[in-house]
Amino acid sequence: MTIADLAFYAFALVVVAAGLMVTISRNPVHSVLWLILAFISSAGLFVLLGAELVAMLLVIVYVGAVAVLFLFVVMMLDVDFAELKGEMAKYLPMALLIGVILLMQFGLALGAWVQAEGAPGLRRAVAPDPAQVENTRALGLLIYDTYVYLFQAAGLILLVAMIGAIVLTLRHRKDVKRQNVLAQMWRDPAKAMELRDVKPGQGL
Repeated sequence: MTIADLAFYAFALVVVAAGLMVTISRNPVHSVLWLILAFISSAGLFVLLGAELVAMLLVIVYVGAVAVLFLFVVMMLDVDFAELKGEMAKYLPMALLIGVILLMQFGLALGAWVQAEGAPGLRRAVAPDPAQVENTRALGLLIYDTYVYLFQAAGLILLVAMIGAIVLTLRHRKDVKRQNVLAQMWRDPAKAMELRDVKPGQGL
């Protein structure tokens, strides 16, 4: 057994154990910390696969941004987790049923999966030769050269989805004071202020 095999088993065990601890930890802060460990171990697996760019993206984006944001939200918000867990217990049977159905579907998909003839050759025809171009450069050539229009279309779809989510969830509350810039610019000074002659020693 080589060092790469030992590293693979070590990272895999850590990912599985950290994922399990994320779900069973009672403290949500500990769950986020276990999630960070799972992300870092997954990045190690990507490095072993030769996908260095994906590993760095996993560390920078998910560990450095998303997981830290989760940690801040959990630590700063005053959330009654006991009440949330009590409500979660009501939906536990339905969640277990959905989980069993998903596992059965995954088992059926993996059992019936057969690699098509010529699939490796088709993949090699699209991707650059790994012996001549490193992994990161090959990925950049595929995304920003060969499939640049599809990449831009995917970005536009995500932008439209983000704008749609904001529009659907935007609610104007009447009991909240908001700044109206146009009303401030168009106000009449004669109506907006009142001049009074206050004599010395007297109040308004």
